[in-house]
Amino acid sequence: MTSDAAATGVRRGLPREPGGEPWPPASGAASGARSASDSGVRSGIGSEAPSRPDPVHASESAGASAVTAPAEPADGAIGATSVPVPPAEAPGALAHPAPRPPLTVARTVWPGAAARRSATRAVPGAKPRAAALGDYSPVQLLGSTAVLGVFALALVGIVVLLARFVLAIGPGREFLAAFPGEYHLPASAPVGLPAWLNWSHFLNSFFLLLIIRTGWQVRREKRPSAFWSPRNNKKRRISLALWFHQALDILWMANGVVFVVLLFVTGQWMRIVPTSWEVFPNALSAALQYASLDWPTENGWVNYNSLQQLSYFAITFVAAPLAIVSGVRLSGVWPKNAEKLNRLYPVEWARKVHFPTMLFFVAFIIVHVALVLATGALRNLNHMYAARGAVDPEAFVSDPTGLLIFAASLVVMAAAWVAARPAVLVPIARLFGEVKQR
Repeated sequence: MTSDAAATGVRRGLPREPGGEPWPPASGAASGARSASDSGVRSGIGSEAPSRPDPVHASESAGASAVTAPAEPADGAIGATSVPVPPAEAPGALAHPAPRPPLTVARTVWPGAAARRSATRAVPGAKPRAAALGDYSPVQLLGSTAVLGVFALALVGIVVLLARFVLAIGPGREFLAAFPGEYHLPASAPVGLPAWLNWSHFLNSFFLLLIIRTGWQVRREKRPSAFWSPRNNKKRRISLALWFHQALDILWMANGVVFVVLLFVTGQWMRIVPTSWEVFPNALSAALQYASLDWPTENGWVNYNSLQQLSYFAITFVAAPLAIVSGVRLSGVWPKNAEKLNRLYPVEWARKVHFPTMLFFVAFIIVHVALVLATGALRNLNHMYAARGAVDPEAFVSDPTGLLIFAASLVVMAAAWVAARPAVLVPIARLFGEVKQR
């Protein structure tokens, strides 16, 4: 025992800070010793266990908070022990609560109305689920739609003003005079649209509509209502929606093959395949005219503008082959055991190509139909559906024949959309295999 401990009868420990005085201070230790002796605490055989000094007296005498250890037992005492007591906080000190321990399970509830509940039970370690429309209230959806609509209108207004500004300045007018939006086709290019092209155009629209519908159904369907199997391989089973999707693909490809063959046989290919490098500056000119809301004034019966030509070329010779190649890789036609071929063309690549290609078709159809109706609907519909037109762009601008045929085609498409149900598809699918329903 040190001299201080001998004088006070209290064991002193390590300092509270480097180089400081041993704890508790000498004054506090002396006060603690006096408190212990005043309370009559004794150590020895048969005596009571040592009691803890009163921290209040120790605090008052030292001017700071301190809880002292029990008094040192008298010399020769047997069985006395000293129990260290942790010091208390100083009076007036701010209490800092311990940091909250992290959650041991994944969070399933968040504040706010946007996530009142979790659609699926959270699994520890699982990836977070992407937000769905069902996670938001109707007010939030309406507000988001309004904000996006205002933003879209503002963006369209900026584009229109910018395009008008470019075409109003001197260089813009010179560019428009040099490249009006179309270039002259070769002298051997045919004039007009034949009836076979009108029929092919309608069948292409018809099949594409149903292909997009069934493709989206396959993508979203969780529990198919019916399954189809070929008669020669009953182990292979696909959903009825996938069977219909692939059947439509075959019909669409057959129509496309006939279209491309006739395109090159009749010379119509020169209308949609660029034959001059002037197609690019003219396409830019046509895009500026569309953006400025001053539509190009070409006559589609004779020639398409360059932006149309590039779009039709991309649809026919880029997007369609990509859809076919990726679709074949995803279908049952692809050999499953061809390891080398599967390594060269992984199925993941096909999935990453197939769905974006479908979105491209959807965007093209929306823009194509909008421009057909906005740039002379009666004249354009006569070209596309009735094979009626003339070199004079003002001819057939009031003839409703094309419009009536177009309306009839919409009725047929709507009827096919409604009829594409198991009650109608099951008897047809059974002609080519076996169908099992739930």
